[in-house]
Amino acid sequence: MERVIAGRVIVPGTAEGPVLYSNEPLSFWGGYDHATGEVIDRRHPLSGAIAAGKILVVPASRGSSTTSAVLLEAALAGTAPAAIITAGPDRFLALASIVAEEVFGKPVPMVAVSANDFRELAGAGRAALRADGSVTFRG
Repeated sequence: MERVIAGRVIVPGTAEGPVLYSNEPLSFWGGYDHATGEVIDRRHPLSGAIAAGKILVVPASRGSSTTSAVLLEAALAGTAPAAIITAGPDRFLALASIVAEEVFGKPVPMVAVSANDFRELAGAGRAALRADGSVTFRG
């Protein structure tokens, strides 16, 4: 069954692809390999998964502003997620995407959804992010 949820646009854009979901925040600093797009934090539930080109659904980033630097490097390398959906705005992820758009022309679209809608995405196999912030998925 196809579902649509409304999100708040944090960084505009569109994307479609497989969903990579975790209810645990992700630190990109030491947790994401910008050269490959792999989640390398061995204590994270997504450890070993490749997020490059996927719709990454995490509640928030974890850690400091260095998350922005790693996501920016991934955007430049072409190994960033196709889009990121969070449970509320995340300033570190948004900063990286905004800078990636301004400097490299490679934004990572971002949408923030409510906590209830975030949990709905847990069973999604694929999702599509629209320019208006809506997210269409099957689950």
